[in-house]
Amino acid sequence: MMENKNIVITGANAGLGFETARALAKMDANVMMLCRSLEKGTLAADKIRAEYPSAKLQVLPVLLESQQNIRQVALKIREEFPVIDVLVNNAGTWISELTFTEDKVESMFAINHLAYFLLTHALYPNLILAKEPRVVSVASDSHFQGKINFEDIHLTKNYHGLRAYAQSKLANIHFMYELNRRKPAEHLSTFAVQPGLVKTDIGVKKTNWLHALAWKLRRSGGVSPEVGAQTQIFLASNPSIHEKSGLYWDKCKPKSSSADTYKIEDAEKLWDLCCEFCKIDDFFKPDF
Repeated sequence: MMENKNIVITGANAGLGFETARALAKMDANVMMLCRSLEKGTLAADKIRAEYPSAKLQVLPVLLESQQNIRQVALKIREEFPVIDVLVNNAGTWISELTFTEDKVESMFAINHLAYFLLTHALYPNLILAKEPRVVSVASDSHFQGKINFEDIHLTKNYHGLRAYAQSKLANIHFMYELNRRKPAEHLSTFAVQPGLVKTDIGVKKTNWLHALAWKLRRSGGVSPEVGAQTQIFLASNPSIHEKSGLYWDKCKPKSSSADTYKIEDAEKLWDLCCEFCKIDDFFKPDF
């Protein structure tokens, strides 16, 4: 079913993103691997090709904390894939200390959420040309502890990595639900995913020693990236779920998300805030 379909995956060189790229390449899809490092992305692609020599993979470096770079990379993707069947917003980060991007946005909110929002916006014209286009965004049950702090979205008054991460994951679900409500193209499906506790390095790259130690202990009880990626692979490839748009998925089944995710007024307010941050006039009509 995935033969020659065009797939874009962020954070595809490791963890959940790598396993998603690997599985879809095995299904004979054309996979665009968006990776922070060209070198690491190339090594990951070579690893997949060693297992599946016929894998159709391309690697494109992107800095998801930079809106300018996201737009530049999106133009390259649109040229390479005039039609995009699936966008998997997978890449994420966990940062202990309060930091800001070049766009003056708190880093975790920028990378974990605004990058999803902006890349989906940028690729929307190509997505809707597909027969059954899908946007799959990796969220987390951490969103149950989250709150969108509209009065202090950067959490400057009370920053903590867990609080910022939970806020970004709550924002991901709001985005998938609101995109499903607003989309002019009815055939576009949107899915938010809970991968579960997965043994990845997300909690050790940009964290202090205490948080890194806590994550290493916590992830020891998690599943492998191959197991954790199964729901996003299922949503990207299974033809039977195309009509089940705008839902939150766990273990290949939809489930309820937090009460906050169903507050439409908050979703609308967040949508407008993200458009403001990304300087978007009309989400469905990219002007670049």
